[in-house]
Amino acid sequence: MARRALTTTAAAFATAAALLLTACGGGDDSASDDIKGAGNGSPSPAASKSSAAPGVKRPVIKLPSSFQLTFENWTSSDPGGQAVLDDAKEEVRAGYAAIIANDPDSEAVTFYDTKGIRGLTKEWIKSYTDKDLTVIGKLPAFDPKLVMAENGRGASLTYCTDETDAKTRNRKTSKVEGNPAGTNPYVRYSVSLAKSEQGVWQNSSVRGERGKCSR
Repeated sequence: MARRALTTTAAAFATAAALLLTACGGGDDSASDDIKGAGNGSPSPAASKSSAAPGVKRPVIKLPSSFQLTFENWTSSDPGGQAVLDDAKEEVRAGYAAIIANDPDSEAVTFYDTKGIRGLTKEWIKSYTDKDLTVIGKLPAFDPKLVMAENGRGASLTYCTDETDAKTRNRKTSKVEGNPAGTNPYVRYSVSLAKSEQGVWQNSSVRGERGKCSR
């Protein structure tokens, strides 16, 4: 269940459905140069709220109970850092919500991605929806590490996911599949974020590396 990778090839997208969640998003914007360092269940009414830019109206993102995306210890004692983590979480949630809703043109994804990577995010979503696949199971995201750029307009974030209990389900046949046998379930993501003029932290690049994390 791979998320999009920074260096994505056509072959990688062709096999993305077989590998559950690896490399979410790809491409990068010039803003990153300044940085150092699901199923058909009923949607849950609960949606995460971001502490960043409170005057901005953010999209409401809902995930069904059949896909449990959780974020462990995504907290910061610094309000600015917490704002970055909050928006980064919503970008991840938006991507999987788009797969589940069969909506490659998700407005929520557009909201949380810079223009430079929106096309690649759409390709990643379509690597599921074009094959009539949705996502189900459990996907914990853990061990976030955040570094803020000195100019206050950029940030870098790394975190890990555990795909052990994450699966795909075919909408037509209901066939459920997990990662192929022998696949390392841990993926580390390296994310660059840029702060928009509205104060929203948007993903400007994402790279996933399988086997680089453990619990």
